[in-house]
Amino acid sequence: MSEVKIAAETRTEFGKGAARRVRRDNKVPGVLYGHGSEPLHLTLPGHDLLLALRTPNVLISLDIDGKSNELAIPKAVQRDPLKGFLEHVDLLLVKRGEKVTVEIPVQTEGELAAGGNLLEHVLNALPVEAEATHIPEAVTVSVEGLAAGASVHAKDIALPNGVTLAVDEDAVVLQVLAAQAEEATEGEAAEGAEVAEA
Repeated sequence: MSEVKIAAETRTEFGKGAARRVRRDNKVPGVLYGHGSEPLHLTLPGHDLLLALRTPNVLISLDIDGKSNELAIPKAVQRDPLKGFLEHVDLLLVKRGEKVTVEIPVQTEGELAAGGNLLEHVLNALPVEAEATHIPEAVTVSVEGLAAGASVHAKDIALPNGVTLAVDEDAVVLQVLAAQAEEATEGEAAEGAEVAEA
């Protein structure tokens, strides 16, 4: 996992007006917290942060006021619901060698068994515990040949060395649904329409 370096400045003005001024300068207000330290209010460059956040659980190396370097991972990101720009970010302070609990995206590969079955992602992201500087970007699960009724549990997913599950190992991550269930629903709707017409 690569580190992304971002220069940040400490923020002394607070409130909606101050946050608007920060965003007008194409910057994002944020808070760095963790390890029992006082929350540190920061201003981060909007474009650099947006690029960094394209990677899930990105490790950010913060150069704060050119004086101190801190490692952090994003914990909460607020976006404008209409325009999608970043409004605020919460960053969790981490140390090298420290274990953190994060959610990593679940990706699939392969084709389901023939028959028009549907794959349902019960969990889009898998909660895991990993060393802060070695968080996997995603896990890939093969669904090759899985038929209706099959499911993939958390314990069935191969994790990289040093990464452990942070969820019940019997939790269902993926399941294969029979396509007939959808057709039956449409058939029932058609029958209901006929009854209504009668």
